Amino acid sequence: MKPMDAEFAEYVRARQHGLLRAAYLVCGDRHQAEDLVQQALIKLALRWETIRHEHPDAFVRRVLYRDAISSWRRTSRERVTLTPPEPTPYAAHDTSVEAKVDLERALSRLAPRQRAVLVLRFFEDRSEAETAAILGISVGTVKSQTHDALSRIRTLVPHLAPLTTGGESS
Repeated sequence: MKPMDAEFAEYVRARQHGLLRAAYLVCGDRHQAEDLVQQALIKLALRWETIRHEHPDAFVRRVLYRDAISSWRRTSRERVTLTPPEPTPYAAHDTSVEAKVDLERALSRLAPRQRAVLVLRFFEDRSEAETAAILGISVGTVKSQTHDALSRIRTLVPHLAPLTTGGESS
């Protein structure tokens, strides 16, 4: 294995679980999350030589979130199934199972950009500026999308309102 190939393999090993967890939170489907991560890593691999010393994390996350939003534009947001969804393989921060299920359902009812903004802001603890750069939108859009998404979650799941209060601005 070439040194650069070994370096890329090590990068993937170190970050694949975090990327998969973030992708799952954005799209809500385990298989789609795996596809998003794989596509983002392929794009990173193609540019690894030029990006490896700059900011590969920023590049791969930008690709991941933008591809997730693009996939929602191509397909319908709602999918009707006869079988219940698979259990969530990636744990959220709250320990209440009911709260996790309620929050996951509420996230799935948000617009794609709102969901991506919330995942970046609160799961990945990104600043408004970082979130804007990753998604290719303005800081003002990040602020309004965060506000609207949290308001919608408070409406959809009122008992989670204390978890969504405060911390809307950076």
